[in-house]
Amino acid sequence: MAEAEFTIINSLDGVDPAQWQALAGDNPTLSHTFLHALHESGCAAEDTGWTPRYLVLHRDGVLDGAMPLYLKDHSRGEYVFDHAWADAFHRNGIEYYPKLLSAVPFTPVTGSRLLARTQEDRQLLARAALQVARQLGTSSLHILFPDEQDKQALAKAGFMLREGVQFHWENAGYADFEAFLSSMKMEKRKKIRQDQRRVLDAGIAFEHLAGAQISAGVLKFFYSCYVSTYHAHYSKPYLSLEFFERLLRETPDSMMMVLAKRGDAPVAAALNLVGGGIMYGRYWGTQEFVSGLHFETCYVQAIDYCIRHGLARFEGGAQGVHKMSRGLVPTPTWSAHWVADPRFADAIADFLQQETAAMDEYIDELGERTPFKAQLP
Repeated sequence: MAEAEFTIINSLDGVDPAQWQALAGDNPTLSHTFLHALHESGCAAEDTGWTPRYLVLHRDGVLDGAMPLYLKDHSRGEYVFDHAWADAFHRNGIEYYPKLLSAVPFTPVTGSRLLARTQEDRQLLARAALQVARQLGTSSLHILFPDEQDKQALAKAGFMLREGVQFHWENAGYADFEAFLSSMKMEKRKKIRQDQRRVLDAGIAFEHLAGAQISAGVLKFFYSCYVSTYHAHYSKPYLSLEFFERLLRETPDSMMMVLAKRGDAPVAAALNLVGGGIMYGRYWGTQEFVSGLHFETCYVQAIDYCIRHGLARFEGGAQGVHKMSRGLVPTPTWSAHWVADPRFADAIADFLQQETAAMDEYIDELGERTPFKAQLP
């Protein structure tokens, strides 16, 4: 085998999209288009504290491995919270930022971060990333939401693992939405029907728009809703209309919109990403409050679409134990961490050991509160 050559790049401009996709697979958040659009639109760029420092591995000019890496001077848009770690560094007179991060910006979706064909190359990437972190003099290196293969490679390379939880829906081969409802406990089924009735009584119906069915006008309406969600929480949206327009123009098949309408007038919208038989619930907003509208637009309609189109799973995004009542169940997620200072590394390792035990107990407790009927033996 030819010798591996590692390079740090600041842009995906010079990377062959086909070679990238051969490594990235069908997860839409890892596509060349998705990541490049984040950079080119200015959403994840040096000006916003996301400075690309991608690690790429070539053999004989062929891309055999890659790792999305960013220098970060803050911890916003990550969904794995390390603010207490940063505060501990600060209180001890040590700089926490910049840190090095491997993630899809603003996207709490599990997937490969060590993009490679073999486990050996994943381990090469993990070790090379540690070397990059040392060369750049960063306080730490964090890999967010790695998949199982990455998790194993990162643990073998000496990273500390941190457990989290999300809520996902799994398609049990339901014939239709009514079959899904029939699998749920009576009180949960009743709650979903009550929300549906409130939305219907408000005069609202839904459209499912996939790919090219999403017009430029609908996308602009969605974006106005997306922005209003952030403004309601006195914050600034991470993503721009330009970013979404690029996705619609370049990878329309990865997009699915749930549009809530009263007559011909749109009221709310949720934009999901689709790939590899999985739907990822990502962005939502509304122009008015209607009881039950959020859950119906973001979760119930997404599940209905998955059943109709034979998708295997719906991932409902970060946090939200309330999602269990809509049929989503607790699913462990992971992150991996390396800290340069051995004193802080030891303290964080002790903390993670305790946190993981507590998280396992929490997930087990949630599992006992399943929204589904007991399975017959």
